[in-house]
Amino acid sequence: MDWRTILAVALSLFVILIFQYFLGGNVKQSPQKKIEKVSAMKVKKQAAGQEIRTYPNGGTRVSSLNRTQAETEAAAHKARDISVETDLYHVVFSEEGATIKKFLLKQYKTTIAPKAPPVNLIKVSPPYLPLGLQIESRPPIDLSTRFFKADREELLLNKAGEKRQLSFTCNMPNGIKVTKIYTFHQGTYWIDLSVRLTGIEALPETLFLYNRPGKNVSRYTFSGPSYYAQKDLHRIKLKKIGEKHTYTGPVDWIGYGDNYFITALVPMEKKELWNIAIEKKDDKGLAESRLTALSPDPIPGGRGEVLRLGLYFGPKEIDRLNRLGHHLSKAIYFGWFDPIAKPLLYVLKFFYRYTKNYGIAIIVLTVLIKIAFWPLAQKGAKSMKTMQKIQPKLSKLKEKYGDDKEKLNKELMQLYKTYKVNPMSGCLPMLLQIPVFFGLYKVLLQSIAVRHAPFMLWINDLSAPDRLMIPGVNIPYLGGLPVLTLLMGASMYLQQKMSPSSLDPTQAKVMQFLPLIFTFMFINFPSGLVLYWLVNNILSIAQQHYVNKLTT
Repeated sequence: MDWRTILAVALSLFVILIFQYFLGGNVKQSPQKKIEKVSAMKVKKQAAGQEIRTYPNGGTRVSSLNRTQAETEAAAHKARDISVETDLYHVVFSEEGATIKKFLLKQYKTTIAPKAPPVNLIKVSPPYLPLGLQIESRPPIDLSTRFFKADREELLLNKAGEKRQLSFTCNMPNGIKVTKIYTFHQGTYWIDLSVRLTGIEALPETLFLYNRPGKNVSRYTFSGPSYYAQKDLHRIKLKKIGEKHTYTGPVDWIGYGDNYFITALVPMEKKELWNIAIEKKDDKGLAESRLTALSPDPIPGGRGEVLRLGLYFGPKEIDRLNRLGHHLSKAIYFGWFDPIAKPLLYVLKFFYRYTKNYGIAIIVLTVLIKIAFWPLAQKGAKSMKTMQKIQPKLSKLKEKYGDDKEKLNKELMQLYKTYKVNPMSGCLPMLLQIPVFFGLYKVLLQSIAVRHAPFMLWINDLSAPDRLMIPGVNIPYLGGLPVLTLLMGASMYLQQKMSPSSLDPTQAKVMQFLPLIFTFMFINFPSGLVLYWLVNNILSIAQQHYVNKLTT
């Protein structure tokens, strides 16, 4: 392989990494404007004079809640925390607004430490709790901190296929009665939510979804509000406090997610008539997402039911999300490399079913990729060996026609044709593997499947950098020793030594730094990716040894 080509490949790899670092992988960020407009709606309101309220295109009014009144009301009723537990999660509701205070995932820990607490999907505190409700009357009635009496203090689901309900009721002085009914299902993260309204003619209702970004695992990834509408995933990144994003039209789901988890609201009725308003509330990343139902009519046969939604609060498990439907699996997005990364994820999960170890699954995947590229790599290795043999002839041609570029190129092409060699075939396998490399990188960095997945010995998390912790030794910047990364660099150096080269001495010295550069680049990559590259290098060394024996 020509040294300029190798250097170009290395620089391309470096440029892509830098580009991803600064853009954070947010390829599909929605513009800060309405995507679709709908006609204005007229809504009847039961009040003096039977007023007609006109709603402009997708507009929702922001209520000015009397916080003191709500706090007094809740205190007078001694608002309780209501606990619900299934095999997958433990959720704590508050009777203030019938909102969620905690959502603990039993099967996922915050760290790999044995006594680490479970992941809590709710990173906000009152008054910013998810699933608060607002009725868009005149003036708007904000129920997000109103007292909702629960019909029980706790709920436990412990039988396979069990389904149970938790009901919250708010009785207001003006005769309006609001009921929020949550239906839980054993064995799934899906929760049904029904909102029923009596004592007032049906009006648009708004549900709030609040959250703050947790500690993200990488700047290459996205954490924040998003929604799926009109066959497109929209990731919203607001920079300034008070900045808003709005959308009106069909909605499949709206949520807040990071690499591994998502909290999502899924409209189950009249998906064409919804408004989304997302606003940045403070400088710490608090986002308020409002989902407003723009239909004024009750759901037929719903006994006052005006909202029917599905809730998904859980991991971004691609198989689980596919089974639920509603395009929830689109929340798993690997950026530019999505078409490559998702098939790789399915293949890894397939091998894991049999190996029960994602490290072994990565090794098997690497072997299969190497087999797929074997004919091309074999041809390239032979071509490089031939290039080494004809190097003296190449040097003579360059000396003879050095001043005549056109003639030199013609003679070189004739020489390559005579010896049946392609100077580019040596680097083609590497170029073709770069998309696979980045696809696997995205999977190992963002897939819940390999989060905290152990391999063997000191490698206890394939999604984290490789570190061997030495008691009493703290290596600056690294903490532990990157053993796997150093082995990868050594294997690359050995592979380079074994590969035939047509470089002059100066060029050869420059190329000796390439393994060092790659080692430095890989030092903070997920250990699963380093494992892939190390195994790939070992297989390439074996292949090169085989080619060298055939051609000597």
